[in-house]
Amino acid sequence: MKSRKQNFHIYLFRHGQTYFNRDGIFTGWKESKLTPLGIKQARIIARKLKNKKINVAYQTRLSRSKDTLKEVLKYHPECRKIITDDRMIERNYGKLNGVSHEEFVKNIGNKMCNLLKEGDAIENLSSNNRKKVKGFLGKEEFNLIHRGYNIPPPGGESFAMIEKRVGSFIKDLKKYVRKNKVNVAISAHGNSTRVFRKLWERKSEKEAVEWVIPYDRVFVYKISGWLKFGWLKFGWLLKS
Repeated sequence: MKSRKQNFHIYLFRHGQTYFNRDGIFTGWKESKLTPLGIKQARIIARKLKNKKINVAYQTRLSRSKDTLKEVLKYHPECRKIITDDRMIERNYGKLNGVSHEEFVKNIGNKMCNLLKEGDAIENLSSNNRKKVKGFLGKEEFNLIHRGYNIPPPGGESFAMIEKRVGSFIKDLKKYVRKNKVNVAISAHGNSTRVFRKLWERKSEKEAVEWVIPYDRVFVYKISGWLKFGWLKFGWLLKS
């Protein structure tokens, strides 16, 4: 039997801007609807994927993930299956869910936060707020806290905890694509996208926490396979 190459793609994107995003509030597992700008950003994603083939789509239980995916799938009548999988949900910030970034920064300035437990939430701040925090803490302390990966905020998740569930999702995703030979779209969140990229692209913790995940970018991963002697063998490659 001759070999025949087959390619499948995974299209990973973050939901559009929400009102909590716009107003600088830790959203976590709380609900927050897309702003008018967020809807425009979702439509940008949709246009980028307009001419791609999508067979299966993943979303989380949160409306911002679902509403972004709805815009994308307007161009894809061939997509016959939508799967809700909360392993790709946003990071749970615990007691910081619903807290404004400004209040968080102010509390750091007043030393009201336990930064050993809450400090890695700094990654979700704007560059201006990061500068304010660095001013409060000093460069050395800021870098030590900001690189935190394993300690969760009270009642919330560390990046390491997110990595465990996202890693499980990736493992099952590979099996699903391998079995069904499909192209997949994933409507995810900022931090689940961050950890998905870290694992798939084999990046360091330091690199991952420094990334800014745009609202209107699609991360495309190509799965190349060769059908030979009845078996499909896969190589996993990142396509920019």
